[in-house]
Amino acid sequence: MVLLLPAGNGSGPEVAAGINRPDASLLDLNLLGGHSTVAPDFTLTNQWGRPTALSGFRGKVVVVSVQDDRCTDLCTLFAQDVRAADQDLGAAASRVVFLAVNANPFYPQVSAVRAWSDQHGLGSEGNWRFVTGSPARLRAVWKDYYAFVHLDRTNRTVVHSTALYFVGPSGRERAAGSFGPDSADTSLFAHGLAQMADDLLPPSQRVPVAGPVAPPSSAPGAPIGGRAPAFSLDRLGPGRGPVSLAMLGGRYAVIAFWSTTCTACRSELGHLEEAHRHLGPDVAMAGIDVAAGDRSSHGAGALGLARSNGITFPLATDPTGAVAGSFRVTALPYTVILGPRSTVLVRHPGLMTTEQLDYLLESLDPSLDGR
Repeated sequence: MVLLLPAGNGSGPEVAAGINRPDASLLDLNLLGGHSTVAPDFTLTNQWGRPTALSGFRGKVVVVSVQDDRCTDLCTLFAQDVRAADQDLGAAASRVVFLAVNANPFYPQVSAVRAWSDQHGLGSEGNWRFVTGSPARLRAVWKDYYAFVHLDRTNRTVVHSTALYFVGPSGRERAAGSFGPDSADTSLFAHGLAQMADDLLPPSQRVPVAGPVAPPSSAPGAPIGGRAPAFSLDRLGPGRGPVSLAMLGGRYAVIAFWSTTCTACRSELGHLEEAHRHLGPDVAMAGIDVAAGDRSSHGAGALGLARSNGITFPLATDPTGAVAGSFRVTALPYTVILGPRSTVLVRHPGLMTTEQLDYLLESLDPSLDGR
């Protein structure tokens, strides 16, 4: 599934009171200011089969988006952003609603939006609403919110735009943004999402928003737009020489940080290998085992796990965690995507599926579509 990203207004991101410019860039933020109008109202059916109207959330901040209930790539990354944003909002999450409108008229059933929500960890988020309706009613909402939805009737798939609308407690549109490949930087994107929502609450209801603030590209620790820190690590398994940043340069590169003690990492290895096989030599891939304890025994376990998953891309061991620290890896698994000049383009904490990785790489360079 490929999603179309909006072009934006060309003037660059705008900065709200609590958001710095790197955060605003992640959100592709535009403040509406004096151009603010009442958000078009609509009533659709949520994932529990209940009528849901936008106007029913007056007094709360609503983040409106269009999502595909059959998506396996970008929409799933946005789902992770919502979950992380709720954590960052803490008590204020009850005063913010994430309202997603179904973009897929081929699957308009309530059961479809509920299944997708449950599959991607949103079933227990009390402020998540995924609404659907007849194709005609969905089209009316898409039109009101300038959502582009292209239908592939043969394959029953869609391509859709990725705009976000921030609606204030009075029901007026206060800001617009978008989710795209940058939303894979979950902890950073989610913080900006949460901060923008918090900024629209009345002052008495605002909270200190948790989560990391996006650093400028000149900051240390491999921020977006910065150069990746150099490293050279002992190789696990067959192959000659160390695994290093130098060997990954000159092409797009995927660095996956993992560990044998991480359950999600075990699931991710197969996805990474599948992507490696069909992307071919145009994309370098390396797995870094963030080892702990005795290096030799841990390395043997890591190599065994890699072999059981049929891994063919280079693997290395980071016995002290120094390289993971230099990349500011906060949890495992953690994926970093670099450009041909070793510039950090994507930082993604959490499991990365084949479809998500395919989408992100093709978004960076359409020629990388290896499917």
